[in-house]
Amino acid sequence: MKYLLLIILLSGPATILRAQAPTEQVVTPGRTNAPEQEKKPYVILISADGFRWDLAEKYGANYLLTLRSTGVAAERMIPSYPSVTFPNHYSLATGMYPSHHGLVDNTFYDPKKGRGYRISDRTAVQDSSWYGGTPIWNLAEQQHMLSASFFWVGSEAAVGGMRPTYYYIFNDKIPLDDRLHTVKEWLQLPEEQRPHLILFYLSQVDHAEHTYGPDSKETEEAVHLVDNCIAKMVLAVESLHLPVNYIFVSDHGMASIDTVKGGLELPRSIDTTKFLVSGSETLRHLYGKDKKDVRAQYEALKKEGPEGFDIYLPNETPARWHYTSGDDRYGRMGDILLVAKYPRMIYVRNHKVLPGEHGFDNAIPQMGASFYAWGPAFKNGVKIAPFENVNVYPLIAKILGLTTPEGIDGKIEVLGGVLK
Repeated sequence: MKYLLLIILLSGPATILRAQAPTEQVVTPGRTNAPEQEKKPYVILISADGFRWDLAEKYGANYLLTLRSTGVAAERMIPSYPSVTFPNHYSLATGMYPSHHGLVDNTFYDPKKGRGYRISDRTAVQDSSWYGGTPIWNLAEQQHMLSASFFWVGSEAAVGGMRPTYYYIFNDKIPLDDRLHTVKEWLQLPEEQRPHLILFYLSQVDHAEHTYGPDSKETEEAVHLVDNCIAKMVLAVESLHLPVNYIFVSDHGMASIDTVKGGLELPRSIDTTKFLVSGSETLRHLYGKDKKDVRAQYEALKKEGPEGFDIYLPNETPARWHYTSGDDRYGRMGDILLVAKYPRMIYVRNHKVLPGEHGFDNAIPQMGASFYAWGPAFKNGVKIAPFENVNVYPLIAKILGLTTPEGIDGKIEVLGGVLK
């Protein structure tokens, strides 16, 4: 409850439906669709976290397979680097690479701020100063089209002083049927109050893959759960007879980890008196307290040649990652990067190794994400080659008739051909 009250105090007037609790919807009052927006189509953007590009076929997600056959299916979608959850959900939302929108990892440090960002830190997650770009919900709201979000990364922070008209504080305990009921309620609102853009997030597949591995029966069950959820959503929305377009994506894929060799220890040559270490289980950032120490530490790491790691200065990383010192607009990447080599991961708490992990080089097939789209705006039975996820943003904007901002990395030319 304290988080919801904090948001209200920081963002100005808002009304809460039913009760002031984290399970309840937050509504920004005083907004309506412009008359010209009321006649526009609708987009529901669905993300199933960790839903690797091959899981629908692997586990027989029959509803999704049928739905995508009526529209568009990519061989796979290429996540932005690093291939972890928060940076990629925000890349989907902004059309920008992580180095450009500011969320350079799930966990990182900002030397200018003198503090770090961590996805489990509610204060940081709701602090708009961490988020760059123009999220797709802001783009809609700026052009007087209402939006709604069920747990999308960044939607709880007042980026540019704005949030979606309807949104929820993340709480994965809210039953799926309740979430689906809310989506239908949104689409049954009077036209002037009805969101034309809805974002909807599902975590179950990612959780199962981390805990049991991508080849487990638990992951298969999670895939079927997501498949049934999408089927229920489509059935419920169809009864409203609205021109709704669906885009089903994931943020990244998932790889099976080598549990026999075990996890990677951080190199012994790291001098923690001179460097702050942050990052994830597949990427660690070393931030020098004095930049004069960076070269010596880098050379010490290269000399040690730690097993299972690639060692980079930010100007040495592969150009296709868009993750160099020249890309780092907010100065949040480490002065030295330790990149775990697939299929090894850095030890987590209590010296554990998870059977499933992501965050690796985004060119590795196991990191490939899903992209399916269907509805009245899309051509039928189209299969497309792999593409980068930053291109989803201009596609959504095109469907909704929104003018895109300058400076995004996505291009409508990449996916525009899938539209009728």
